[in-house]
Amino acid sequence: VQLVESGGGLVQPGGSLRLSCAASGLMFSRNHMTWARQAPGEGLEWVSSIDNDATQTYYSDSVKGRFTISRDNAKDTFYLQMNSVKSEDTALYYCTTGCYLGSWCQLHNGFWGQGTQVTVSS
Repeated sequence: VQLVESGGGLVQPGGSLRLSCAASGLMFSRNHMTWARQAPGEGLEWVSSIDNDATQTYYSDSVKGRFTISRDNAKDTFYLQMNSVKSEDTALYYCTTGCYLGSWCQLHNGFWGQGTQVTVSS
């Protein structure tokens, strides 16, 4: 199984960024997927989850109304559209099959990508 994140970078406060996660080696359409993040010196934080057929999406309070999770099962890829970003969104963003709805959010639970860095700064 391989999960590969992309789309991170430096963005100004109030700006937008779109993260992608390409999956291989698993039945993607059967897996709920999650974005989690880790800020410097902090633990893993659940950000958002989407169920396997995209009928349900969930967000942490810290990103609700600003971020949108989506997926394209035909492409084995899911996304995180980040709008109105804030400095506190600065973190390493992971895509994972674990950490669904924030449960068992640990790197040894499920499959994880290597992460993509998002830095919000003027």
